[in-house]
Amino acid sequence: MNGPDRSRDPARQQRILIIKLGAFGDFFLAQTSFAAIRRHHAGDRLSLLTIPSLAPLARMSGLFDEVLEDPRERSLSAYLAVRRTLRAGRFDRVYDLQAQTRTDLYFRLLFPGPWPEWSGTAKGASHPDRYDGRRKVPALQRYARQLAPFGIVPDIAPDLGWLDADIAHFAIPAPFALLVPGSSPGRPDKRWPMRRYADIAVALVQRGVTPVVIGTAIEADIARSIAELCPKIVDLTAKTSVPELGGLARRAWAAVGNDTGPTHLIAAVGCPTVAVFSDASNPIHSSGPRVIVHHRPEFDAMDSAGVLDAIERARA
Repeated sequence: MNGPDRSRDPARQQRILIIKLGAFGDFFLAQTSFAAIRRHHAGDRLSLLTIPSLAPLARMSGLFDEVLEDPRERSLSAYLAVRRTLRAGRFDRVYDLQAQTRTDLYFRLLFPGPWPEWSGTAKGASHPDRYDGRRKVPALQRYARQLAPFGIVPDIAPDLGWLDADIAHFAIPAPFALLVPGSSPGRPDKRWPMRRYADIAVALVQRGVTPVVIGTAIEADIARSIAELCPKIVDLTAKTSVPELGGLARRAWAAVGNDTGPTHLIAAVGCPTVAVFSDASNPIHSSGPRVIVHHRPEFDAMDSAGVLDAIERARA
């Protein structure tokens, strides 16, 4: 397959594309890779292709010169729109961090060429990243392995200094801890039982810490159920923007959450976080300087005492 024209001045600004479509939590797991690619291509034009819901966050980060939006539809018109975007970009190199069947197709959409250098799992890529068990490798290790041939080394923890907001209007008594009892609607099996979160909330109150439940409107019923068992919680479900969530995480005493996007955001910001996992999801993906992955094969075997002990270790 034909690559980009390398006969041009090598000192010219290169056009670089990162593909990372989602989901919400995965976006924050990829932050160290985004920053490392940005450093490596400090003088180049760096674009990100992502889903519309994540585009505002990507722009807020300041890491990219351009943020392109993938319609994420499976229609012919959507794929043709992506093809036009890729061809119009005239990219010299693509880092496909999504590396799934859909984005493998994007490589083929460039037919009949020319093709840029391409790092990913697409057949025919100039820098293939295909190996047995790839999806079982922790996300951070997988990205590091993919970027290593280019001399790109991600940091251990992300710098999310750009993700913050004033939280004074919530008037939360300090110290406070964040509880994330929800998950995506299609994955209720990722949820540690509500009663356990209520146990944690009661224990926090006994320690003089205000429990704060966060989530979307989908988790409102869970929050109400926790409040029935621990009336002193602060219910912020469906009340926080993403920057406000970052602000809460920066100021929280600790956090406990399921394998879901807000938990990964909170951990990435640097809050002492306990991420609870059962075998319903792979307990290998988390990013942050003070995060502990607390795993039991079944949630029935995970008691609140063990999670409280993990909180203390995360805070140590």
